[in-house]
Amino acid sequence: MNETSTASWPHKDLLDVSQLSVAETLHLFDTASYFQEINTRPVKKVPTLKGKSVVLFFAEPSTRTKTSFDMAGKRLSADTFSLGGSSSSLVKGESLKDTALTLQAMNPDAIVIRHSSSGAAQFLAERLDCSIVNAGDGWHAHPTQALLDAFTLREQWGEFRGKTLTILGDIAHSRVARSNVNLLTKLGVNVRLCAPRTLLPVGVQTWPVEVFSDLHESVAGADAVMCLRLQLERQAAGLLPDLREYSRRFCLTPDAMTRAKKNAKVLHPGPMNRGVEISSVLADADGSLILNQVASGVAVRMAILYLHLMRPERSGDKQ
Repeated sequence: MNETSTASWPHKDLLDVSQLSVAETLHLFDTASYFQEINTRPVKKVPTLKGKSVVLFFAEPSTRTKTSFDMAGKRLSADTFSLGGSSSSLVKGESLKDTALTLQAMNPDAIVIRHSSSGAAQFLAERLDCSIVNAGDGWHAHPTQALLDAFTLREQWGEFRGKTLTILGDIAHSRVARSNVNLLTKLGVNVRLCAPRTLLPVGVQTWPVEVFSDLHESVAGADAVMCLRLQLERQAAGLLPDLREYSRRFCLTPDAMTRAKKNAKVLHPGPMNRGVEISSVLADADGSLILNQVASGVAVRMAILYLHLMRPERSGDKQ
């Protein structure tokens, strides 16, 4: 990669997909495509970010996202440091601000943060000089997941406009759904949502989507279906009548997929509850992009770290 690929990147932080224009999103995808090729080489390491340091501050449990960012940083030769909520001074009562200022005093080039509070990434971005990458904050946003989902679909579709995607499951509590709706509709995808009424967000009628409560109707003619994790704790909260009833009505099965377009794709951001959200047959079928999403995640996060850490410093970077 050369300097011209980062010179025009205007963002110090990545907080939400809403801050990205279509042109910036496609530029990020092109950068990820370059790094995707590196990930297929026998030696999957380049010196691009040698000397840069990235703190992985995950105050919520994570396997895929944290490992993906760790691998992305290391493949670009950055030094990555992991910090979990249970191993930080947060458990001793330290505020998020003081934890962040302590980290900044160590002069990292970026902090990747996952936190249960919506707005945590924005909070840090307004106070710290280094780049902040939102790896999921509360129910608000999960921009890197949406970017890797869209990148995975672009590799299959070639273009977005005119395509139809159904997002199925617990929409109300999903930051993945919010970010995907935001990004994919901007790229020209027709997005449908399907869930029980109790798992639809308040105000969904104002979103630029079609809303369904019938699984078969929602996938009819779709080019792809994305299943979301059913947060089983919602059952205890009385938002689901019965897990078996939910699975009967909303588990994506081969029979339901016969109503989608021929060769329609299946996605799931994980972790999966097989037999609850998606049948094992579909999860492991040729049309499944679930492992493609994982592979794309490393390349997209390499692109995110590269664009944010290698852009020229500008006055007034702190938001």
